[in-house]
Amino acid sequence: MRIVGGENKGRALMAPTGERTRPTSDRTRQAIFDMLAHAPWYGQEELEQAIVLDGYAGTGALGLEALSRGAQRAAFIERDRNALNALRTNLDICRARDRSRVLSCSVTHPPKAAEPHTLIFLDPPYGKTLVESGLRALARNGWIAEGALIVAETGATEDFAPFVPPSEHFSPTLPAEPLSIRKFGAAKVTIWRHSSTVP
Repeated sequence: MRIVGGENKGRALMAPTGERTRPTSDRTRQAIFDMLAHAPWYGQEELEQAIVLDGYAGTGALGLEALSRGAQRAAFIERDRNALNALRTNLDICRARDRSRVLSCSVTHPPKAAEPHTLIFLDPPYGKTLVESGLRALARNGWIAEGALIVAETGATEDFAPFVPPSEHFSPTLPAEPLSIRKFGAAKVTIWRHSSTVP
């Protein structure tokens, strides 16, 4: 597993032992970031202004990839001890400590955010509806900026529809229009915008 683009391209990342952490493959990460860089609804300039949240971070590969490609700073949320050890090692490998914050907690029970984040990656264990519950918790605690781009990885066969997280303005089941849905083997990546206004 390596960083596939940007200033840290080629740097090998550490993965924890065991099967509790399932890192996004290099090929899938490459496809995600190629899409972000060239899509009409995002682009390299927006990526370079991004404040990133890597939820269910595992090794931190998604957030570190964003930093390598120019994102401003990143927060990583992870609670597994082995994954946290690998994540902190990977921050050192990529010389990213000064632009990063690591929170040892659950995405579904986060602390109040220090600031809203504009690019949200969620790659939880498959089949447990953790994208939905994580987004609700993050929204309640101020992690998601208005207009934030949300990139969620689920199992390819999971019946998942993007939605606008709940707030005082609307129902937690209000659907959001996906910008992209792509399958990569056993994985499915869904991308959409968060908005606090009802379409």
